[in-house]
Amino acid sequence: MKNSRRGAVDPFIVMDVMEAARQAEADGRHIIHMEVGQPGTPAPAAARDALTRAMQDDPLGYTVALGLPALRRRIAQLYGEWYNVDLDPARVVVTPGSSGGFILAFTALFDAGDRVALGAPGYPSYRQILKSLDLVPVEVQSSMENRLQPVPTDLEGVDYQGLMVASPANPTGTMLGREALGDLISTCHDKGAAFLSDEIYHGIEYEAKAVTALEISDDVCVINSFSKYFSMTGWRAGWLVVPPDQVRQIERLAQNLFICPPHASQLAALAAMDAGEELQANMAVYAENRRLMLEGLPKAGFDRIAPPDGAFYVYADVSHLTEDSRAFAAEILDKAGVAVTPGLDFDPVRGHGTLRFSYARSTADIAEGLERLKRFMESRG
Repeated sequence: MKNSRRGAVDPFIVMDVMEAARQAEADGRHIIHMEVGQPGTPAPAAARDALTRAMQDDPLGYTVALGLPALRRRIAQLYGEWYNVDLDPARVVVTPGSSGGFILAFTALFDAGDRVALGAPGYPSYRQILKSLDLVPVEVQSSMENRLQPVPTDLEGVDYQGLMVASPANPTGTMLGREALGDLISTCHDKGAAFLSDEIYHGIEYEAKAVTALEISDDVCVINSFSKYFSMTGWRAGWLVVPPDQVRQIERLAQNLFICPPHASQLAALAAMDAGEELQANMAVYAENRRLMLEGLPKAGFDRIAPPDGAFYVYADVSHLTEDSRAFAAEILDKAGVAVTPGLDFDPVRGHGTLRFSYARSTADIAEGLERLKRFMESRG
């Protein structure tokens, strides 16, 4: 059988780095993981306990396609707690992770051939999912002047039917303030284009609180997840918030594409939302790790960075050190025992000269990784 053109997407390079790191560990090496955006902590204890109890007497069968009503209500409540937004739970759609949310949103909002603008650097799976759905990703190069976030002038002369933004962003950790986010939303509305806001790193912020697009407009699509702040990557639970007239469209798609999100994960997610003390303890670790990174990376020679406002990444310009970030990352893994992600994942145009460092793991690992990076860079002269 032949392969489809739609399936001819690029690999997710960070997953290849993870596999190389796994092979090194299988060979007996101790690897410090700064490549993957995955919390080093498990799901909150309350989430794990809730699932343990449910497994005793709950068949954990199908739920309704939009997700457990109790979880949808609790997600809506979160918007009141975090942003003072009064959200109707009927607009909340529970999804199989944010990836399932992207598939549902892209399929519901766009027709084959539609063009969706993305800021570069950005999360690579946006463009690959779009390609697999016969949509056209249009990458717009953002500037350091704007902290690698898109602004309306970047979109001038660009043909697009939708715009996806992320704040805090992957790979940079930079955020859009209320005015900047509002300008982008207004630009899309004026053009008649859909506005999608990836907010999966909300909750992981440092000096300032992230702004949700729902504070500015109801005519937006918000994507979020339990993976990052709630420390539940492998559980595959996320959500969408969409305008009321799009709920039924997405429900029909969800029924056919996924049937429903994983029941077990939904029960765990519901309990995780009230584990505030444990989640804030995780945040204290990220804050300390961020401090160590912003102090230690320049000492190691990685000094061209934009300090992250949120998430758990530092994106570094290493164009003065290499013209091949993938080979450079492989050298760092081989000689320093530190796994980092080449920027080509996030920006095919400029990513040959950038690296992403994740600081989502334990503070001890971050400190050890920074020391290894320093020794490695000194050995290179």
